[in-house]
Amino acid sequence: MRLFTVDAFTDTAFHGNPAAVCLLNEGASDTWMQSLATEMGLSETAFLLGNSLRWFTPAVEVSLCGHATLATAHVLYSTGAATGALHFETKSGILTVNPSDDGLITMDFPTKEVTLATVPDGLEKALGAAVVSVSRSQLDLLVELESEESVRSLRPDIPALESVDARGVIVTAQAASSTAADYVSRFFAPRVGVAEDPVTGSAHCALAPYWSARLGRDSLLGAQLSARGGLVRTTLRGDRVDLAGHAVTVMEGTLLLNP
Repeated sequence: MRLFTVDAFTDTAFHGNPAAVCLLNEGASDTWMQSLATEMGLSETAFLLGNSLRWFTPAVEVSLCGHATLATAHVLYSTGAATGALHFETKSGILTVNPSDDGLITMDFPTKEVTLATVPDGLEKALGAAVVSVSRSQLDLLVELESEESVRSLRPDIPALESVDARGVIVTAQAASSTAADYVSRFFAPRVGVAEDPVTGSAHCALAPYWSARLGRDSLLGAQLSARGGLVRTTLRGDRVDLAGHAVTVMEGTLLLNP
């Protein structure tokens, strides 16, 4: 079986979010896929069999992942295994992906609307920052801070964040006027084995409707301010959102194991 590592939401190697992509040639058990994901040690490993796509962190399977979907599509396009639209069958329904001539890959994802929530006890202490507002999506807690610099300089207490009742904590702010992006974010998910995710496509399913409502525009550019950094272009379309980005293959090999 072929195994790849791909940096997603970037056009430069060693930036963006690395994902492993395993092209299965037969069915594999959940235990086997989880073991390989743990072995790879990346925030996500994608497993593709036919049109069926699944994603595992080093600790658990997740129901939605943007960067590993982008990485999988990039592998299929760059190797010539596919052209045109892809339709992945996932635990979040059918996800359609389309390429463009300049290498940009656009994914059709479900939006994750957020509702205003009370600030959980201990959250500000765990983040080490003053919170402007807290909202909750189907998957995550979305926390707005006062500035881009507040998001960039954040040094949270990761074990303390693990007590937050959500898949992860999205921290965000409007981008500074000197920044090309419209909004910035970081994503922490210690509950699913990811202390900080470099670039999180699924988090933008909540960030897109949140900031589109605030800024009055359907098409936005989000910058994730992890150490590796990355850019996600979002276009809101009702209950769907287009997430677009580039990707770079870093490694390709053969897996010397059978499921």
